[in-house]
Amino acid sequence: MPILRRLPDGTFLSRIGKVTVRVIEAAITVTPADSTDQRTTHHTYRLVTNLLDPDEASATELVRLYHERWEIETSYCELKSTILGGRALRGRHPAAVTQETGALLVAYQVLRTAMSDAVLHRPDIDPDRAAFTVALNAARDQIVCAAGIIPHTQVDLIGRIGTAILGDLLPTRRNRTRPRVKKRAISSKYRAIGRDIDHRTHQTTIQIAINSLPNTPNG
Repeated sequence: MPILRRLPDGTFLSRIGKVTVRVIEAAITVTPADSTDQRTTHHTYRLVTNLLDPDEASATELVRLYHERWEIETSYCELKSTILGGRALRGRHPAAVTQETGALLVAYQVLRTAMSDAVLHRPDIDPDRAAFTVALNAARDQIVCAAGIIPHTQVDLIGRIGTAILGDLLPTRRNRTRPRVKKRAISSKYRAIGRDIDHRTHQTTIQIAINSLPNTPNG
């Protein structure tokens, strides 16, 4: 990638098509807490972002957040297992399925917005500690209580959800890692190919070092 301008934190500005981006190169060392040096892994990542100002988003912070990139799977789980409870969609034709899916996504987004609002004014709380199940149950309680339907009932849906979230926070999330394995296509989806595979999840220590590229003719 062409180096347009180097930044003081060791990153540089480049361009993809017509879009200016910031390129971060980092060496990451992942050490399981219960392992020997033989299981310590070293990786080099190149992260490309449109957050161009190092003062707004430091390189180390962005690389550390990249470790959480698979949390989209959590969203799928919350939609499928938490909201639906593992049930299949009830629509019997495409239009009904589309409508039901849209309703699920709207409900999910409303709950996530309420969760974000709850922790937005508390910089000491990691947003990961907000529990989706707590938010969902609080919202359901408001529906059961018919808030806004019974006369003289005070409507404070997001406020009540936020209060419930802040009153029942999840523990601080730990850095964890687990070896990637290839699952069998047939039979149990939980059985991986190979017998000597470590299926445990390990607590880890993550060390990040930002790599500053050497001077080049176009630097």
